[in-house]
Amino acid sequence: MSFHDTLVYINSTVESISAQFNRIPGSAIVLRYVRSSYQNDPMRSFLELCLFLFAVRYFLASKYSFAKKDFIKLSTKEVDDLVHEWTPEPLVAPLDEAGQAEVEKIPVIVGASGPKVKLSTGKSVMNLASFNMLNLLGVEPIKDTAIKTVREYGVGACGPAGFYGYQEVHMQVEKDISNFLRVPASIVYAQAFNTISSTIPAFAKRGDIIVADSAVGIAIQKGILISRSAVRWFKHNDMDDLERVLQQVHKDFKGQPLTRRFIVTEGLFENTGEIADLPRIIELKYKYKYRLILEESFSVGVLGKTGRGLTEYYDIPATEVDMIVGSLATTMCAGGGFCAGSEYVVSHQRISGNGYVFSAALPGYLAATASEAISIMQSNPEMFVQLLANTRTFRSTIDKINYMYSPSDPDSPLIHLELKPEVLESRKIDDEDKFLQDVVDECIANGVLISRNKAVPSQEVFPVQSSLKIMITTGLSKREIEKAAAVIKAAVSKVMSKVPKIKH
Repeated sequence: MSFHDTLVYINSTVESISAQFNRIPGSAIVLRYVRSSYQNDPMRSFLELCLFLFAVRYFLASKYSFAKKDFIKLSTKEVDDLVHEWTPEPLVAPLDEAGQAEVEKIPVIVGASGPKVKLSTGKSVMNLASFNMLNLLGVEPIKDTAIKTVREYGVGACGPAGFYGYQEVHMQVEKDISNFLRVPASIVYAQAFNTISSTIPAFAKRGDIIVADSAVGIAIQKGILISRSAVRWFKHNDMDDLERVLQQVHKDFKGQPLTRRFIVTEGLFENTGEIADLPRIIELKYKYKYRLILEESFSVGVLGKTGRGLTEYYDIPATEVDMIVGSLATTMCAGGGFCAGSEYVVSHQRISGNGYVFSAALPGYLAATASEAISIMQSNPEMFVQLLANTRTFRSTIDKINYMYSPSDPDSPLIHLELKPEVLESRKIDDEDKFLQDVVDECIANGVLISRNKAVPSQEVFPVQSSLKIMITTGLSKREIEKAAAVIKAAVSKVMSKVPKIKH
């Protein structure tokens, strides 16, 4: 067959197929769609053809069958023997000797928690190891509100907020939080930890830039990690280093496509008790065109004349901060967390905040108790005066302590005590955490419950300094606060007396 005859045959075959296709009902619509699609985007038609051929191949392919495989057939007895011999791996690795000893030393509170508690050993102690700084835990109005809400709404929301878990009490607490902080809107999450770890990745994505304080807590670190953004760290609470990092970022990303940029820090740092320099941060935020995410889990309900947090402490409008994130499980003695800011910030999280969208909503009674706690704080501003007075009373004694010092701010009721560098150089302290635990045990033995700062080193970006962790409360009198400080001071001296000096 010549080349000409071949072309004639192909042409006639195509015309025959086309004629048969045109007889099919709806064929004209398909042809018109293909022609218009090819004219606008030929690659799209090619991809659709590939997908169509793949679908045809998939449905015409033979089904997967075990019968075609050369498996070894086992008898029922052999299968049973193998099942009995199989030992599953434990979900959690067993504790080593040190871990078991640490677990055994954890004090167990019997009954309700408060400024004074009874331990399982039968000993009564003053409680300086709780975030119940305003002594709201267990007060009658909050208990009554919780009981009433449980009877009306049950013990759980039983569904995500965007489905059917959002109830009137959630609407009310969000309104109460925004009014209390003096911002347009707020959103409530079911867990305190995943509030900040959901808020950050809801706005920051791959290619965006986050500049964060090196001492931020683990929840913030996880949120930054999940966001997959480019991260730059600045020295803890060092505003000069923050500006240096912002300048460096400007140089490194100059000429590149515009991205979202965030400064992330804590208001009152959980791991140090220090207070962020908010006026300077806001100044740099505007100078270099960044958004500010401020984590205030430990400053809202603590700092400021009426407990409104870092913005009130510095007399700065809360609207100057793009996102204020906090916990309802600290001074408000409820549960869950919140993010407050503009209407846009809140509405965006209702569809993009993973912890909000994919988690069951906060139980109604916790939302109601948070609202009640806010109401109590607003009607009793003198409790913040008392908290500050108790803090300064405690610091007046503890600042004179030998061997240790506090990096915490004088106005912070969250106080850390660290061993002085010269003590570590002159004393043979092989395990700093063990030394601090001995101090904790000695304090408990003398009627004061405190704790030490704990961290999982493998999960932290930067090492966390070992320290004693003390939280002041309004539930104790001035005399009791002075006594507690004296007990801690004596405990440190007693434990240190057993540590030998290093011979040079």
